[in-house]
Amino acid sequence: MNILFVCSANKDRSRTAEDYFAIKYPELEFDSAGTNQKICNQLGTNYIAQEQLEMANCVYVMEEKHLQAINDLFGSVYNHKITVLNIADVYEYGTKALVDVLKEKITIK
Repeated sequence: MNILFVCSANKDRSRTAEDYFAIKYPELEFDSAGTNQKICNQLGTNYIAQEQLEMANCVYVMEEKHLQAINDLFGSVYNHKITVLNIADVYEYGTKALVDVLKEKITIK
């Protein structure tokens, strides 16, 4: 199974999710990306690519605006794979509070 996490900059939320779940479930594949190309380029982080969406069995986006960005870029073809987590951009990378929210909202099977 391949799981993709998406936030704006691929700096805090989606990167934390990828790193946390990759350690917890080493038998699965995890990836992460951001939807803001300018910020991703500035930070040197992953800007979302269609190939990531195609490879993913499941996509978790942090906010509704990330779903909208994906739809603006690629259309609604991937919507059946996407779950909106409603996790606001108030957390820093790797914080316990962020990990706790991710564990509460995401069930990996």
